[in-house]
Amino acid sequence: MPSFKNRIGSTTLPFISAWLVAFVAASVFHSAFVLYGLIDIDVNVNVSNALTMIIDDLLGLLPTYGIIIAASLVIAFVFTRFVLLKQAQHKRRTTIFYALAGAVAFFAMLSAMQSILNVTLIAGARTMAGICAQCIAGALGGATFGMLKPEYQASL
Repeated sequence: MPSFKNRIGSTTLPFISAWLVAFVAASVFHSAFVLYGLIDIDVNVNVSNALTMIIDDLLGLLPTYGIIIAASLVIAFVFTRFVLLKQAQHKRRTTIFYALAGAVAFFAMLSAMQSILNVTLIAGARTMAGICAQCIAGALGGATFGMLKPEYQASL
């Protein structure tokens, strides 16, 4: 059985990778929905402006939304690990469980932000399609974690 230090160390890179995938996808989806809204009201958006906005959103959302995403994923992945401990035949479905956990984490995070602040801070999540896109970002992060996480940890 690996030591606690080895388990933490071997989980760090998969988590950072999962967070990065989830954050970049969530930020790009957010930008895409905002850009679509601008185009829908006849604002002329060229490719250069769109790419600049996407990069600005990545950098601008990182210190706030990035941290909230990281915290949400930590909670979801720890919970999922305990759920997986109770499952006898879980090794084949680990990635699916983590993907589902990521999607649920994003939904819970967006719902909590809405109910606590009474406003949706993520403009790209103000429609049902936008919320679904954010949840897909969470699922992508969860699937990344499930695929990169060492197999032996699923059975700990």
